[in-house]
Amino acid sequence: MMSTLLHKLLDRFHALWRYKGFVLGMVWREFKGRYLGSLLGSVWSILNPMAMIFIYTVIFSRIMQARLPGVDDAMGYGVFICAGLLPWTYFAELLGRCPNVFVENATLIKKMHFPRITLPVIVLVSSTINFVIISTIFLVFLAVTGRFPGPVVLQVVPLLAIQQLFVIGIGIFLGTLNVFFRDIHQMVGIILQFWFWLTPIVYPISILPGKARRIVELNPMTAFVTAYQDVILHAQAPQWNRFAIPVAGALFALIMGFWAFSRLSGQLVDEL
Repeated sequence: MMSTLLHKLLDRFHALWRYKGFVLGMVWREFKGRYLGSLLGSVWSILNPMAMIFIYTVIFSRIMQARLPGVDDAMGYGVFICAGLLPWTYFAELLGRCPNVFVENATLIKKMHFPRITLPVIVLVSSTINFVIISTIFLVFLAVTGRFPGPVVLQVVPLLAIQQLFVIGIGIFLGTLNVFFRDIHQMVGIILQFWFWLTPIVYPISILPGKARRIVELNPMTAFVTAYQDVILHAQAPQWNRFAIPVAGALFALIMGFWAFSRLSGQLVDEL
């Protein structure tokens, strides 16, 4: 069974490569469509994250004077929030969009012949581009204010790759099931609200009491968010020895996602 599944995985990746032009074209179309009709166009993709960074770093740190325990920096709390919020927003956008990706593109699926697996990949690429744009602006801000973490920032690349495997696996799985059970898309939105507060984004995990801390540490996103915070705020490489479970979880999510898609993809058109 495992060899058959791996063979199907390789077939899916081969199909994605053959249709890479279609994927990139759809990503570009989505990017243009997002700002179509606005006076500033794609400039909003820069202004929006700039406003978010300004609010969390300047408003929280300077005006509200929020402080992060153990960090002797007036803007430390704002940088801490942004370092956790950016990867969380990326994760939440992907997980929020993937469950409905086949339903939203029902007309396209019925009218055109193309690998259906390209649809969640289009969402992945589009969201990744947004994440890279926002993260670049944030890093420029850190450099201007003298808080750039240095070469250790490159550790974010493998961290992002693991996070992508994790979320796209879950996304494909939920997207496939949502075709047959449409409540899944609504449930994901509610779950994400609770999931946010179970992730140490607006609070450091060190302030939690023992039992609450153990619960939060079970959250797979805790490992990702705290690793981003270590890199950005403390200029420290992630503790990769703690990523055995997240890596295994990412691979498991990816395999389960492709398994569900392989088993049910033949019935997608009929259900849509």
